Amino acid sequence: MRDDLCPCGSDEPAAVCCLPYLAGDTLPTTPEQLMRSRYTAFCRGDSEYLLATHHPAKRQADDRQTLAQTIAETDWVGLRVLASYNVAQTERGYVEFVAFYQNKGSIGQLHEKSEFIWQADRWYYLQGTILEALPLGRNDPCWCGSGKKHKKCHGL
Repeated sequence: MRDDLCPCGSDEPAAVCCLPYLAGDTLPTTPEQLMRSRYTAFCRGDSEYLLATHHPAKRQADDRQTLAQTIAETDWVGLRVLASYNVAQTERGYVEFVAFYQNKGSIGQLHEKSEFIWQADRWYYLQGTILEALPLGRNDPCWCGSGKKHKKCHGL
């Protein structure tokens, strides 16, 4: 993967993908854009963006500390968006994704269905439901985005 590509897996340069959101130059217009930009913020250690895009009613007093610990201990290494949709006639959207990470030398995955809400002319992350980890087949594309089969890349 090229170094200038956005970590969110869009195959676009970060400068035209998620970085304008993180810099505050523009706002995501879809739940998927917000989810991808939040993933990029985790990759870059941008806790301020993560806090700003989390719905105010869902914020906790220890969010800053929890984010700092997660950022320090976790290396996010790949993202797959599985589904993204808005619910008709509502201001809610959902994104199902799998984010791959490395923590203390082992690879793990976060499979989540995230809920987003449109409020005050912007999208916010509202909450997520953790789903079962996805099985990775030997012939599936590797989670790292190399384009190789899992068995030829990070498979054991």
